[in-house]
Amino acid sequence: MYPEIMVVPMREELTRLGIEELRTAAEVDSVLPNHPGSTMVVVNSICGCAAGRMRPAVRLALQHATKPGKVVSVFAGQDREATERARAYFTGYPPSSPSIGILRDGKLVYMMQRSQIETREAHAITADLKAAFDQHCAAATAR
Repeated sequence: MYPEIMVVPMREELTRLGIEELRTAAEVDSVLPNHPGSTMVVVNSICGCAAGRMRPAVRLALQHATKPGKVVSVFAGQDREATERARAYFTGYPPSSPSIGILRDGKLVYMMQRSQIETREAHAITADLKAAFDQHCAAATAR
C-alpha cells in the first residue's frame, strides 16, 4: 500500500465528479446489490493507465446525456477489502485494475478491464463508456 498522502489526488480526481468512494466491504454491500437501476463501479488504481486514460475517460463519459443512476469507486491496492468485495460482483471476470463495471439491479451487465484501457486513449475509452451507458443505463421505457 502507498502512503495515503500519495493517493489523495487520485481519489479526489473521481470524488470531485460526485463519485462516491466505497472504502469497506460493508459499504460495497450496502450499495451494489441494493441500488435499483444502473450503478457504475470504477476500480481506481495508482497505475499510469488509470491516471492517463481511465480517470479522464470517466470524467468525459459522465458528461454524456445518458449515464448511470449511481457511480461509485473502490481503490485497488489501497482499500483492499472494498476492492475484493466489489470484484465479487464482477462475475466471470478476473481481478483487473483499473477496470469499470456497470451493474443493473445488482447484476453485472458490462465490464471494461485493464486490457481494454491500458493501450487506448481516453477518447476511445469514453466512446465505449458512452455506448455502454446508452445500452445499459437508459431509463426503462413503458411497454
